[in-house]
Amino acid sequence: MTTKQIAVLAGDGIGPEVMQEAIKVLDAVSSKYNLEVKYNYADAGGIAFDKHGTALPQKTLEICENSDAILFGSVGGPKWQNLTREKTIERVCLLGLRKHFNFFANLRPAVLYPEMVNVSPLKNIQANGFDIMIIRELSGDAYFGKSTLGENMATDEMKYTKKQCARIAEFAFELAVKRKKHVTCVDKSNVLSSSILFRRVVTEVSKKYPNIRLDYLYIDNATMQIIKRPQDFDVIVTTNLFGDILSDEAAMITGSIGMLASASLNEKGFGLYEPAGGSAPDIAGKGIANPIAQILSAALMLRHSFNSEKAAASIENAVRKTLEDGFRTKDIMEKGMIEVGTEEMGNLIMERVN
Repeated sequence: MTTKQIAVLAGDGIGPEVMQEAIKVLDAVSSKYNLEVKYNYADAGGIAFDKHGTALPQKTLEICENSDAILFGSVGGPKWQNLTREKTIERVCLLGLRKHFNFFANLRPAVLYPEMVNVSPLKNIQANGFDIMIIRELSGDAYFGKSTLGENMATDEMKYTKKQCARIAEFAFELAVKRKKHVTCVDKSNVLSSSILFRRVVTEVSKKYPNIRLDYLYIDNATMQIIKRPQDFDVIVTTNLFGDILSDEAAMITGSIGMLASASLNEKGFGLYEPAGGSAPDIAGKGIANPIAQILSAALMLRHSFNSEKAAASIENAVRKTLEDGFRTKDIMEKGMIEVGTEEMGNLIMERVN
């Protein structure tokens, strides 16, 4: 049996706390499904900047290069907010990893379990909740285009190539085949040239998938429709900037961003798996952070990088069972439920792995 090497970058704030619970659950599922994993810990983010002078040290990159996947926590915080643009924690660490490993597809599943319908801030949610998969193109757009910053003018280039659009479109359609066979393309093609290309290529790719229903929304309308009728969406494919915005919106209507996992993949299937929320320094060390997003990110790692569907499903089912049994962390607490802390939530999920 080949041992799977996992680079563990716990990061800052609540990162180490929730990572500890994800590792605990991973150990439990690995034991039950006869998986061998080895954790390779490395510094990233603000803690790395303090110790090494950079948010992404060369040693950390080397550890990631020699691993089969990256399990990532959260980075940054107010302590490092006054760094120059070139040294910004999130920019150096996250964008650096994305660029170095050529991650092009970001998966953001936004799932509202039926057991948590009352936690959603929306009042029009159906009893069975919703399950949206947002596919965000990760290698282009304003994040990687040329930029200028002057006293009186600033510019950011929203650049896309046909290849970048085609591969993310194909990824989205392939995923939709395994889900509800519905793809929504979100762009701003009535204004932006980059979006005109994006929509055109998505349409071309769709011709190879005649059994998949394709529709389109402009980004401004999409933000409204996700609030109005979230249950009508399946796979949403969109550009880097718009995906960044939509995924956070979708996260909050599930009740808490602490529930949202994510995966960033390259063309070889190598991936970085992280919770969508931030480092939350205001609650760090208090033992109240929600570890579910980090735990579900580990499940995504098992599915997409290790091809261990049963092990991934076991974790997801354990999370669902824990919620069914009435346990909640502070951010998703509701009347009649049992409030637990970070460590206890991890233990409860671990106990339900089967």
